[in-house]
Amino acid sequence: MTLTAIRDHLQCEVLWGTEILDAEIEAVAASDAMSAVLAASCRHALLVTGLANIQSVRTAHMADLRAVLYVRGVRPNEKAIELARQRGIALLATKLGMFECCALLHDHHVGGVT
Repeated sequence: MTLTAIRDHLQCEVLWGTEILDAEIEAVAASDAMSAVLAASCRHALLVTGLANIQSVRTAHMADLRAVLYVRGVRPNEKAIELARQRGIALLATKLGMFECCALLHDHHVGGVT
């Protein structure tokens, strides 16, 4: 599933990365514990989290993830957005909760990792 399709299905706002929304996402790492994301093997996946600080972007970069999706209406600060720009990581935000996002992604055959 592409980030564009994810944006549409989860009613997301794109905070950064419009030009990379054609990237394919095959797996999801859903966690607020960044150590769990780093321990999982989820290269080129989508990080779904409510942790809206720069650590989420750093973790996505270290784990070679394509994008971060912030849930429950949280939004990262400008430092996190700037780091995402520098690292080429798309940032999306939705008002939906983590469970609902994961259920909808699962219904669309996006695999889970964490």
